[in-house]
This record gives sequence, C-alpha cells and structure tokens, in this order.
Amino acid sequence: MKNNNDPQHEIARAVAQTLMNRGWKIALAESCTGGLVCATLTDLAGSSDWLERGYITYSNAAKSECLDVPAETIDSFGAVSEQVAKAMAEGALRNANVNAAISITGIAGPTGGSPEKPVGTVCFGWAIKEVIGNEVVNTATLTKHFNGDRQIVREQARDFALSQFLELLKPKNA
Repeated sequence: MKNNNDPQHEIARAVAQTLMNRGWKIALAESCTGGLVCATLTDLAGSSDWLERGYITYSNAAKSECLDVPAETIDSFGAVSEQVAKAMAEGALRNANVNAAISITGIAGPTGGSPEKPVGTVCFGWAIKEVIGNEVVNTATLTKHFNGDRQIVREQARDFALSQFLELLKPKNA
C-alpha cells in the first residue's frame, strides 16, 4: 500500500487542490518517467475529477503519432530537448482538450547519455490554456540535470515537474 504522506504525494495533493480550485483538468506526456507522474497523481482518490489522461510516449514515433510532435523537431534538436518538451506539452494540451499539460523527456540512464546530454538530463514542458476573452496558451520549458540511478532520476523529474507546475500557476505579483 502506498504511503500518501510521502513528499511526492504532498506535492500531488497541492496540484490536485489547485486544479480543483480552478475547475481545470490536466494531461501528462511522459517519456523517461514512463507514467510515474500519472501514477503518483492517480494514487489520490478523486483524481478522475481533474486528471484527464496520460500519454507515455517513449519512442520518437509515439511522440509524433500521439502528440503531433513534428519529426523535424525531433531530428533537428533530439528527443531530449526543450523544443520537443514544448511540442509534447502543447500536443497533450490540444489533443486532450484540457487546461494544462506537463511533459517530460530525458535520459534516466544508466546508458544513453552523451557529452552534450549526459545521463540525468531531463527536459520539461508546461502548457497552460487560459481563456480571458481570447484563448491564450502559455508555455514554459526548462532543462535540469539530476544525479542518481535510473529510479532516482525519474523520481526527481516527477517531483520537479509537479512543483514547477505549481510555481508557474502562482500569481505573478505574489
């Protein structure tokens, strides 16, 4: 049985409360985390009220087929890039017709790294659709490097994606 008092569940509860307060739904597009973010969110009872769906797009083909990430973007920048993370978040937002989306693509290891993109490199994307008169989609991307084994990199990526999502939703003058 899961311990829902773990720090990751505290973050998940804060995300859930924020989404419920706004009447929003979220979608996730995960590559290196393989559904870990979605699993953490669905550990919470009532998640069907605010979690629409999760896409696990591990392969480049899945990123293109499920999230409409242009193959040219993957070819030009690599699957682990902010450009691909942004396209993944935008694709999840659009295809799931939700208010918010989070994407994660990275190299969890222990293999697959390069000098330019070492193991532990993770790119994140967030897309938020707000309707104030006209519909506006705001996006943000960020690349982080995490240390640790495969599981630790994935867990750190999950926690960062959710905590940064909360930061992005804070009022700008707060």
